[in-house]
Amino acid sequence: MKVLITGGAGFIGSNIADLLIKEGNKVVIFDNLSSGKKENINAKAKFYKGDIKDKKRVFEVFKKEKPEIIIHNAAQIDVRKSVADPVYDAQINILGSINVLSACVEYKAKKVIFASSGGTIYGECGKIAPDEKAFPNPLSPYGIAKHSVENYIKFFNAIYGLKYTILRYANVYGPRQDPHGEAGVVAIFSNAMLSNGDIKVFGDGKQTRDYVFVGDVAAANLKSLKKGDNEIVNIGTTRLVSVNDLIRIMSKPARYLKKPNILPKRAGELFRSFLNIKKAQKVLGWKPTISIEDGIKKTIEFFKFQ
Repeated sequence: MKVLITGGAGFIGSNIADLLIKEGNKVVIFDNLSSGKKENINAKAKFYKGDIKDKKRVFEVFKKEKPEIIIHNAAQIDVRKSVADPVYDAQINILGSINVLSACVEYKAKKVIFASSGGTIYGECGKIAPDEKAFPNPLSPYGIAKHSVENYIKFFNAIYGLKYTILRYANVYGPRQDPHGEAGVVAIFSNAMLSNGDIKVFGDGKQTRDYVFVGDVAAANLKSLKKGDNEIVNIGTTRLVSVNDLIRIMSKPARYLKKPNILPKRAGELFRSFLNIKKAQKVLGWKPTISIEDGIKKTIEFFKFQ
């Protein structure tokens, strides 16, 4: 298949591209390189520099390549930046996505696979991991935008017949994650630990997340090429890992001995976030294969060489 990946030079997108190419697919990458990196781009992929906000450029690339499937990863990913500047977030994450969806229809793509966010769409979780039928409760412009794009995708399906699979990710981590932004605590901790820097913990460190390895996320996208038509699917592990647990798991392979700096809790931060993934097993035939312990070892090894 010919697959176009928006944001394909980024952390998640480039890992997806590598797996798709390994499995014999033709891959086209569309990225503005604002956070993605040229060195992430597989040598066998065709690369176009461009921004999803630029409708003319989006349509130009689609017209030339006519991809069968689009994996839409390009986004403004910083939740705090979306809070500080919701207009900027919407320009990229909503209007940019509409440009991509419009190009899908214009140039007769068969399907779009959308990188959504289980962590922000469901909001604060209770004791039971939410499944895809749980009522959305996004508390940030980033989460609101992701949910809005899901609804735009349903519109494009209803009116134009564009097939889709929406993947709601838990907290994705792994090689190539950016250690310098606000998002991506595993990458931030890896960078700090390997340089013997200080670790910051906001609050008591008992906040829990569902961490899913980027290789497993790439595998879910590969499955979605042929499965999961017109479905919303959670992609996570269902395992809750606290910040304190994460530091303990990471400290051993990083050989880090320092105690973290404890800072006041940040307003608006979720305490518990995890996902029910039974539908992913049923619809995609997918389940996570990399434990947090093994995934952390792979991630630490990657950052050692950076």
